[in-house]
Amino acid sequence: MDRRRFLRHLATLGGLTAAAPIVQACSRLPRLGLGAATETAATSAAPTIPAQVRSTAPPADTEPAATGASTDASTDAPTAAPTETPRDAATERPATGVATVALVSTTDRGWGVRRAIELLGTNPVRGRHVLVKPNYNSADPAPGSTHDDVLRALLGSLSDMGARSMSVGDRSGMGDTRAVMEQLGVLALSDTFGFEPVVFDELPEDAWAVINGDGYHWSRGFLVPKILRDAERVVQTCNLKTHSHGGHFTLSLKNSVGFAAKIHGSHDYMKELHAGPDQRKMIAEVNSGYTPSLVVIDGVEAFVRGGPDTGTLASTGIVLAGTDRVALDAVGVAVLRLYGTTPEVSRGQVFDQEQIARAVELGLGVDTPSKIAFATGDAASEAYAARITEVLTA
Repeated sequence: MDRRRFLRHLATLGGLTAAAPIVQACSRLPRLGLGAATETAATSAAPTIPAQVRSTAPPADTEPAATGASTDASTDAPTAAPTETPRDAATERPATGVATVALVSTTDRGWGVRRAIELLGTNPVRGRHVLVKPNYNSADPAPGSTHDDVLRALLGSLSDMGARSMSVGDRSGMGDTRAVMEQLGVLALSDTFGFEPVVFDELPEDAWAVINGDGYHWSRGFLVPKILRDAERVVQTCNLKTHSHGGHFTLSLKNSVGFAAKIHGSHDYMKELHAGPDQRKMIAEVNSGYTPSLVVIDGVEAFVRGGPDTGTLASTGIVLAGTDRVALDAVGVAVLRLYGTTPEVSRGQVFDQEQIARAVELGLGVDTPSKIAFATGDAASEAYAARITEVLTA
């Protein structure tokens, strides 16, 4: 065992050893409390749940979602960065067109992350360099930003899975990125886990690539770091919360906006994003710039109103993992609805939400709830999945 792995195990083993028996015991109990949320905490009352539930939703058909992303490039993009075409994520899904979402009912973030990744039963990172994108929009505590336990568990899992090397990068929207990462202790972890920290908004202008496609709602496309386009594997972790600045909710699709440049040359891309009527469609379009190998959603706590930095907190007790951003966000929206959320997030069918609908048009994920299959490992998680399925198919 080398020095970095020894230090990482030393930092995490004690807490895990003490908590695991308790967590495993609790994970077998139905804990899906749907009480009213408060500004600081939510009630933990357990509702009546069915005695028998199934862990997967059987697909209605096996056709993969069609891709809607255009391969036409814009001609009015800044000359400092070459225009690239969006990636076709649909072609990288399994032939069945079914998206597996690992679901863990837990209040232990670290254990939940490790367990969710284990339930997926895949290892896309062995021998690869991995770019990790957390949620450091601000320095506010989780779910305002990525919890330290989540980052530690994720980096530890990737290392144990044989990742050759790792980078951790982000761009804050509500603060200076380097200051946010320093305040949250991210930079100090780089030696322990052996990753390279990357502050996206410190990259030079020629380190960005323009992404655009026919029918996109960005006036001149959007820019992502070339290191994202060149990454062998991309892993992101996000939180479960609403978005009070026009996004309606901020999950895996919205977290990808942290990859996009804020200002390049004289153009303010984030001002354009938040000022127009097509913000939610533009959020989805940013996701055409890459395809993740793994996404983890920390839903142990959630903002059911407010967000993205602060809001009405609910104890939602869930960790999700998968590779299909549409499926994961649809499940996340269903969880928010279970706990009583905003009118915008509650309105209509889940797949009619603009972020999700536009992502489906672009071929970024499954196009119906029937193509979402849950992987669970205990009765409480199965019961949670059953409640989510009811919301998704309502």
